[in-house]
Amino acid sequence: MAYVFPGEGSLDYFPCRYGSSRVLFRGPRRDIDRAYVAVLGGTETYGKFVPLPFPDLIERQLGLPVANLGCMNAGPDVFLNEGAVTQIAAQASVTVVQILGAQNLSNRYYAVHPRRNDRFLGATPLLRAIFPRVDFTEFNFTRHMLMSLQSASGDKFEVVAEELRAAWVTRMKLLLSRLGRRVILLWVSDQPPPSPTRRVDLAHNPLLIDSEMIKAIRAPVAAYIEAVFSPEALSQGVDGMAFAPMEAPAAAGLPGPAAHQEVADLLMPAIHRLI
Repeated sequence: MAYVFPGEGSLDYFPCRYGSSRVLFRGPRRDIDRAYVAVLGGTETYGKFVPLPFPDLIERQLGLPVANLGCMNAGPDVFLNEGAVTQIAAQASVTVVQILGAQNLSNRYYAVHPRRNDRFLGATPLLRAIFPRVDFTEFNFTRHMLMSLQSASGDKFEVVAEELRAAWVTRMKLLLSRLGRRVILLWVSDQPPPSPTRRVDLAHNPLLIDSEMIKAIRAPVAAYIEAVFSPEALSQGVDGMAFAPMEAPAAAGLPGPAAHQEVADLLMPAIHRLI
C-alpha cells in the first residue's frame, strides 16, 4: 500500500551538506571521519518518495556509514563542479557511481545550471542556427527541450544527440579519474543498456546512454553492475512509497522500495569484495 500524505514533504529527507559543497544531499549526514561508502548518483540514488533508498539498505547490511551523494536530476556536471564532493567520494572505502543521463550537461549546443543540471539555461548560437524556428525561451528543462527538438526534426536532433554522447563520455571519464580505483559503476533502469542506434528513444532513463558509451568508460573502474528492475518489482508500482496526492504521477515514474532492494542486493557482493 502506498503511503499518501495530505501535503508537501511527505518524507523528511533531512537535507545536509558535505564539506564545503553548496549542494544539498539526502541526510541525515553520515559520519565520514571513519571508514565509509559513498554513492554518487541522480534521482534514483537520492531515493525520492522512498523511505529507505538503496544506499540506506546497503548501510544496514554493511555496518558502515553510506553517504548518499545522490542529486535530483543530476548529470555529471554537478559532481565535476563540486570538488569537495568528489574529494569525499574519492576518500571512501568504496564509491558507487550511478550512470546518469547525457541530457543534463553543458555542451556546445546549450548550457545547464551548474548544480541543478536539469535546468536549461540557454541555447548557443550553434543550436539556434540548427533550429532557427524554435523559440528556446519556452524551455526551462532539458528533457522538454530535447523532446521538442526531436519532434521538430529527427535528423537535426541526432546531430545534437551525438554531441551529447561525446560530451558525456569525456565528462564521465574525467569524473571517474578523480575517484580512484575502488569504484563500482552502476546501471539502474527498467531495461538493459540499449545497443547504439541512430534514433534516440527519449522514453527511458538514463537518456541517450547506450552500451558502447558504457564500454568506453568502464576501464578504470573495479566493477560494473547492471541493476535492471524485475517485473515483480515494477508490478508493485508505488506500494511502500510516501508522497502527497499531487505527487502521485511523479512517484509512479520512479523505482519503489522493491526495486531499491534489488539494487542493494546486487551491489552488496561487489562492495564486500572491494572492502
